Amino acid sequence: MATRPSAKGAWWQVLAALLWLPQAAVIAWGIEAIHQQAAWSALAKACAVFLALGLLRALVDGYGLRRAFAAARAHTQQLRLQALQALALHSPLHPHRPSAGLAASVLNEQADHITPYFARYTTARTKVMVVPLVILVCVFSLSWVAGLVLLVAAPLIPIFMALVGWRAEAASKKHLQDVGNLNQFLLDRLQGLASIRGLGAVAQVAQQLTGAAEQLRANTMAVLKIAFLSSAVLELFSALGVALVAVYVGFHLLGQIPFGSWGGTLGLAQAMFVLLLAPAFFEPLRELSAVWHDKAAGVAAEQALQALQQPGPQLLGGGDGQPDSAAGANQTTAAAAAAALTIKDLSFQYSSEGPLVVHAFSAEIGAGELVALWGESGSGKSTVMALIAGLAAPSAGSIHIDGAPLDAAHADRLRSGIAWVAQKPHVLAASLMDNIRLGRDIDDAALQQAVQRAALGPVLALRGNAVVGDGGLGLSGGEALRLTLARAAATPGCRLVLADEPTAHLDAETAQFVRQGLLALAARGATLVVATHDPLLAACMDRVLSLDGSQPPIATGLPAATRSIA
Repeated sequence: MATRPSAKGAWWQVLAALLWLPQAAVIAWGIEAIHQQAAWSALAKACAVFLALGLLRALVDGYGLRRAFAAARAHTQQLRLQALQALALHSPLHPHRPSAGLAASVLNEQADHITPYFARYTTARTKVMVVPLVILVCVFSLSWVAGLVLLVAAPLIPIFMALVGWRAEAASKKHLQDVGNLNQFLLDRLQGLASIRGLGAVAQVAQQLTGAAEQLRANTMAVLKIAFLSSAVLELFSALGVALVAVYVGFHLLGQIPFGSWGGTLGLAQAMFVLLLAPAFFEPLRELSAVWHDKAAGVAAEQALQALQQPGPQLLGGGDGQPDSAAGANQTTAAAAAAALTIKDLSFQYSSEGPLVVHAFSAEIGAGELVALWGESGSGKSTVMALIAGLAAPSAGSIHIDGAPLDAAHADRLRSGIAWVAQKPHVLAASLMDNIRLGRDIDDAALQQAVQRAALGPVLALRGNAVVGDGGLGLSGGEALRLTLARAAATPGCRLVLADEPTAHLDAETAQFVRQGLLALAARGATLVVATHDPLLAACMDRVLSLDGSQPPIATGLPAATRSIA
């Protein structure tokens, strides 16, 4: 958990605010000196003291402001980092994993509201707790009537601000949620823009976007309305308080209200000092009102960041794919041989209250074996594949790869030798070569071999180093699958290939190419496990493991050369 930022910057600003008291005393003394026709040299000294205090006050306030914002920015970055780490460790099997659009909105836009919350609101709150009390003591020491006026007016402001603030916090939370939903809506529609145009649904999507934007506009105006209302409440009571003090001081100096001071009449300097402190008494409350919206938005942003860290299935290991130090000298030797799998009583459920998706599944898969996982939709094939890849910890049972348990201590090392072929590959907004490399340490020769094995050469020659759109924008379905196969072929020390429904929704020619590519990968000395509904692909395997007792139909039309591609 992130610690709260240091309040030292706020205390420096409190000190700067308290420096107004000697400044006000100098002004009051100077006015009385002018009234008594004092020498100009004395007035010049008073002006010099006032300017020196003003310069000191500005320096102290600036220093405190810098420290407050630095601490608030560091705290915001710490909260962002925690949320990013939690998102990075969220398993793809996480049932409540936030969408990319919502997460981007929270991390980039909403998190920015935390900095002014801690930099300005915390300072204003500290000033409210200290400065008015000091001023009240000073005013009471001179006039109990003026002090009583301030004491009565002061509590009314926090009461009404709290009443307005509760509503402001709820409105800010709703506003930030609408911003995240709109970003999520836009990202989803932009990713599916081609499908929207193909289905002729552009007008309908535009209407939905207009409705969402109009709702966001209405909520934004509601937040602003509440913010202006809180400011109006403060200004009303602070103006009344200052006016009452000014009326008392004026009539007291005229002799119309002789009481109110301690055993005598206030002098001009004392009366001016009280009058100058009255607006300063309400100034911290005015600052607090001005940043009250920052507090509401900051609290809502903190809660949104915490919502990104909700519990659920987590990746095993650190998720960086790097071998752990314990692997040491065995890494190179182990990478040269295909992996053997031992799955014993494997069970998984998304939450403790949810049903079992996989129940007591066991299997022995030999090194270099080609195995198909078969079952109807919902039988848990994709979940088993994800568990083998270490994308989540099983609820019960165990998985061993070459005798090593797939747990948090060994997951990164074991996962570094696994190639994943997804049904819908994720393509980054980067060049084709960067999409194949994925930040891994792969030499150019290995990359070129992977490109040749995946028949990606013509696409690479056409595109060069041009950036591919996010989500594969600009690539056909077949080109994206070739990219996926090239990634798997480029995996250093690949010992195990996992393919999740690799031929689903493909035409016959593309599906045949994918089958050949998978067999070619396995022929390089890797174990191949596929989850599939494709009887042709299942027929290419050494054996079929059924998760629900069903068996694939006898495949017809299987090319004779399919198993000899390698």
